[in-house]
Amino acid sequence: MQHKLSGILVVDKQAGITSAKVVARVKKLLKAGKVGHAGTLDPFATGVLVCCINRATKLARFFLNGKKKYEAVLHLGIETDTQDSTGTITSKCDEVVFPEITIRSVFKRFEGTIEQIPPAYSALKYKGTPLYKLARSGVPVKKPARRVTIFYIEILEINLPLIRFKVYCSAGTYVRTLCANIGTSLGCGGHLKELRRVQSSGFTITESVTLSELEDPAISEKISDRIISMSNALQDMPEFIADQILTEKIMHGNIITTKNLLPTNTDIPGGFIKIVDTNNDLIAVLKYTKENDKYGYCCVFNN
Repeated sequence: MQHKLSGILVVDKQAGITSAKVVARVKKLLKAGKVGHAGTLDPFATGVLVCCINRATKLARFFLNGKKKYEAVLHLGIETDTQDSTGTITSKCDEVVFPEITIRSVFKRFEGTIEQIPPAYSALKYKGTPLYKLARSGVPVKKPARRVTIFYIEILEINLPLIRFKVYCSAGTYVRTLCANIGTSLGCGGHLKELRRVQSSGFTITESVTLSELEDPAISEKISDRIISMSNALQDMPEFIADQILTEKIMHGNIITTKNLLPTNTDIPGGFIKIVDTNNDLIAVLKYTKENDKYGYCCVFNN
């Protein structure tokens, strides 16, 4: 029965385990055919890991570029080669005394669209090899800076040398680089001590389940109640309810134009749309092409 389950399971990843191992555990515990995640978390980090179950693995692409929300702890006065607590200390500063107004002012500078240089110890690749592997072998590669967006930073607690804060940011933002840059701006250096992702692509920690809960027979028997349906998972995507005629056209791979959808809704959006049946089961995801007034097939689900 579990093999038939398809949808999104939000897992609260514990510290000390890789995202890949979480996926492997979920696959085994659910007896699923396929499981994938939509955005990795470093092993030391905790929190939201979006797991796509069975047919929902086709939807992972729609969650990879979603906005993220984190709770983090910045440790001022200590720099590491990885910019986080797992690295080797490269420098120390004993003078970590700043007025609160100064700290808040520096944090404020990093809100908005900024440029970040990806850390040498990251999963980004250079000529097919992850940067962290190159860095560990003694040949670190420096990637060019890229633009990311910090929608807001909220300081939750200041207890120097530690600062606990919340950050809402675009995909591709490195919170450890943000911490290192704030430390540099204050003149004392710093690194990311703790990281917890509390939201990813609209999925929140309140919807999550831990691996320990999945291993609990009483909870695992009701796990289908915790899996978010594929149609509900695409919460921000425009929706069209298909009649039998449109459903059959999609199932046979026929060309779909705006005329096929006009009876349902006269406001035809650009970009991606989801097609559901009367039971709210996802039939397909299509993408509109204005040049030829057609919808291309992204993924189709034969229910």
